[in-house]
Amino acid sequence: MTVATLIASGGGVGRFPVAPGTVASLVALLVGAAALTLSPILLALLALAATGLGIWAIGAIEAADDPSWVVIDEYAGQWIAMLGIGALNWQMLAGAFVLFRILDIAKPGPVGWADRRHGPVWVMLDDIVAGVIAALLLTIARHLFPALP
Repeated sequence: MTVATLIASGGGVGRFPVAPGTVASLVALLVGAAALTLSPILLALLALAATGLGIWAIGAIEAADDPSWVVIDEYAGQWIAMLGIGALNWQMLAGAFVLFRILDIAKPGPVGWADRRHGPVWVMLDDIVAGVIAALLLTIARHLFPALP
């Protein structure tokens, strides 16, 4: 396995036989929760690093489309979604996970637009857009419903 393949597959998580994108999002959620306990800045840096490394790795493996085993984009998108949760608790983590997965799978609006493009940047971008939308929705929900944990 090359370094590019290892990165693109999220450390091999993308080779999981069933629902590799969902499994990768769950792994990212756990890693992201650990990072978030230290600092939201660390979580943002992880998302930024995953984005840059993902674009490089996807280009290196010459994937113009998004093979199911390429899951580094799920890591970046899930970490971006988690930036909207505020306080670290299981309810908000679950909300970030569910919202991100719904947006990533359903591909509404700009998520679908990015998904229909080809090349390394676009493979990453649909999940990044899904993560940004999820983070915005979580932030709005926290402000509209201050009783949320």
